[in-house]
Amino acid sequence: MKELVIEAKRENLPKVLIFVDEQLEKVGCSMLTQTAIDVAVEELFINIASYSYDSGIGTAVVQVSVLDDPLSVDITFIDNGMQYDPLAKEDPDITLPANKRKKGGLGIFMVKKTMDDVTYEYKDGKNILTIRKVLE
Repeated sequence: MKELVIEAKRENLPKVLIFVDEQLEKVGCSMLTQTAIDVAVEELFINIASYSYDSGIGTAVVQVSVLDDPLSVDITFIDNGMQYDPLAKEDPDITLPANKRKKGGLGIFMVKKTMDDVTYEYKDGKNILTIRKVLE
């Protein structure tokens, strides 16, 4: 497992993406899969940077683990900001026109649809969200 501890600031997103992409490239991840993972990583990190710490800047931990059988990657985001389970929110009704939908939730919906597994837990004062993607 590789780990990056970084300030949860929007301007640190490029550093997070470089860190994740370096791990994906080491295992020969396809560009198509890497792009899907990058979109999910961007959504999740920006959510932490934007909403977790209402009174200042905290840290985010990004962990990348490569698993065998099938070859897949787990990317875990950990923060000790406000407790929030993004998976508890109802998925948006994407059959409605954009102007008729409730605001928010589309990014997390995309993450859930493009990743093979998404889990959340709140433990020891920390939000822990893990995405898993089988590598093709």
